[in-house]
Amino acid sequence: MSAFRDLRILDFSQGMAGPMACMLMSDFEAEVVKVEPPQGDRLKAHPGYVAWNRNKSILTLDIETAAGRTRAHELIAQADVAVFDHAPGVLERLELDPAQLSAAHPGLVSVWMPPYGVRGRWSGLDPHHSLLTALSGDAFRQGACGDQPVHLVLPLLWYGQAVAGAAAIGAGLFERSQSGLGQAVTVSGLHGVAVMSLLMRAPGEPPQPRTYPQGSIPNYRLYQCADGNWLFLGTLFEGFFETAVQAMGLNIAWKDLETSPDWSHEAIAEAFRTRSCQSWIEHLKAAGVPCAPVETRKTWFASTAVAQSGLKVSFDHPERGEVSFPGAPVKLSQTPGSVRALATTSVTGPSWPARERPKACGDLRDGSGPLQAVRVLDLGAVVAGAHAGGILANLGADVIKIEPTSGDPFRSDGALFLAYNRGKRGLGLNLKHPKGVALFHDLVRQADVVLDNFRHGVRRRLGIDYASLTSINPRIISCSINAYGDTGDRAALPGFDPLLQAESGMMAAQGGSDEPIYYTVPVNDAGTAAMAAFGVITALNAREHTGEGQEVLSSLMAQSLVFQLGELVTYDGRPPSAIGGRDCIGVRALERFYACADGWLALVCETAAQASALSQALGVGIGDPDEALAAPCHGVLSISIAEAFADLSRDWAVDALYSAGVAAAPARGWSELCDAEDLRGNGPMQSWRHPRVGEVISSRTYADFSRTPAGFGHVTPDLGQHTRALLNEFGVPPDRIADLFAAGAVFEQPS
Repeated sequence: MSAFRDLRILDFSQGMAGPMACMLMSDFEAEVVKVEPPQGDRLKAHPGYVAWNRNKSILTLDIETAAGRTRAHELIAQADVAVFDHAPGVLERLELDPAQLSAAHPGLVSVWMPPYGVRGRWSGLDPHHSLLTALSGDAFRQGACGDQPVHLVLPLLWYGQAVAGAAAIGAGLFERSQSGLGQAVTVSGLHGVAVMSLLMRAPGEPPQPRTYPQGSIPNYRLYQCADGNWLFLGTLFEGFFETAVQAMGLNIAWKDLETSPDWSHEAIAEAFRTRSCQSWIEHLKAAGVPCAPVETRKTWFASTAVAQSGLKVSFDHPERGEVSFPGAPVKLSQTPGSVRALATTSVTGPSWPARERPKACGDLRDGSGPLQAVRVLDLGAVVAGAHAGGILANLGADVIKIEPTSGDPFRSDGALFLAYNRGKRGLGLNLKHPKGVALFHDLVRQADVVLDNFRHGVRRRLGIDYASLTSINPRIISCSINAYGDTGDRAALPGFDPLLQAESGMMAAQGGSDEPIYYTVPVNDAGTAAMAAFGVITALNAREHTGEGQEVLSSLMAQSLVFQLGELVTYDGRPPSAIGGRDCIGVRALERFYACADGWLALVCETAAQASALSQALGVGIGDPDEALAAPCHGVLSISIAEAFADLSRDWAVDALYSAGVAAAPARGWSELCDAEDLRGNGPMQSWRHPRVGEVISSRTYADFSRTPAGFGHVTPDLGQHTRALLNEFGVPPDRIADLFAAGAVFEQPS
């Protein structure tokens, strides 16, 4: 039985984030009916439409009419989930808002996925990813040569919103299986920001400096080789770096990276300029050094690595011929996902028979997160593993961070570590000690999930692979993340986020005809964390039906595909995806950032009427509005518009455009984010106090639930902070606890 078989979902959303969230549910056999207006989805012409809406049936229904709304309510009455992405106020007008639906249908999980926030001035803007990056600060966070915002050609924040939406739907359904009640769930574009970029600050930390587009630290950045091609050197940790410099014949010490970064960078750059990229890749990989060439999306999608992973699917499209795109991005061993068909058309919609709803139990579980019944043993480290556990903790799970005496390699008092590991409790455990492994097995008997991001093969060597764990607890869900999956020639290789950025075409696309660009947001790390959390939640739902656990596998490689799902859809004659350039400020004259007298704004016009309104608001002649929409980013029209903005106050200009019906928003830096009224009102960030470190600013939650609110129940733990208390909680006898401490199998470091 599949995880979501017999589940009924109505997808009223359009574009990318909402449809992709429902797509992930449909991959695990939920029956998804996509309800579209008579004119169709606003992105129906986008190549990604065929992927975002796979496995669905499409029903045309005008919910702006009374008859359409009546039919919508009839379907909702028999559905398990309804998903919307309309601007604030629209659903209330249509009597389809989450509060009304939840009251009318107590078993319904009603999901709202607006493109920005749920309240405030900017929440009503037309959906544009560049406006979201402007409002959230991500446009200024991206590495650049100059002091300006950067247009991201990859809509990574909406990809994050999509996966966060799927995880939240699954969490709401899991909670419903416990309580018998549905609820209203909100996953806005700002929740996508929280998942992907984690706006954060720790005490004493200066604002994050603007990084260089190729990377800012010599051991973890892009380098150009003798043939003009580029590679990424991924030696994030000291051991890898020492291996690299030895293989390159360089005399650079780890400490030199901090004391002499410019000299270290130039010495490494000079060495790479002596040989071709392929020669260096072969030499460094033979020595065990993490590195990757910069390739295109086309090359990556056609690569042996992707083929061996089974992550590519193809179908015959009635108009486009053979269409290929990435398949299900997370593997479940017992209830696997699959891509079964392209979208089909439904004339009348489903004839869902009435069925009995789950009855509410005595314990309604109000007031705590939807995963509060779940216990997670978290062996995750660095970013992807740690962040996955943090997402589960935010959704209410009891997450226990297990570390060796050396700690998580990322452990520090910096904002990154504090944010990724908030909400957990800490247990110090030596898995290389026989008594430590025996204790871990005993903990597994009382756990629901084991999470790790070990390299392929490490779990088996430690005796904690899925086969070992399921023999101890058949209900255990073992989720493992690695770089390149569990099959193929690369399975056992180490890997880091930017290596997949490089090889998957992300860097080449953002750089365009200029140098490749390293995304400052850890696209693949954060995406893999969110997808792993979704996989765990999917397995928890499956266990409600089967009574058994299973293995969940995800990888950075899989997310390098799914986080370019729309860009990787392949067919003959497919229009090219947008590409960037050095310090890219946009892709058209009417879709780009512009400098004002006191800051920058983001502007997007998509219709002739909007172009005309822009012309009137600025007093700038644009000629034929349809031709203006196609005008290049750097051309005569953009120069005229830039001159008009140059002497204007940014806020005045944004107000004028907003009043004229033109989509525009301020491009904010960090100093503005903390005081922005709309961000405070929507609550993507939260200030909290760590008892030892002090005040920290980080993400508040990755989804909002009306009845079982998500949030962090604990501050970030110090290394092994709660070991003794946790062992007592698990019922370990006092004499055994004393023996474990004496043997060095466990340890505690009180804060």
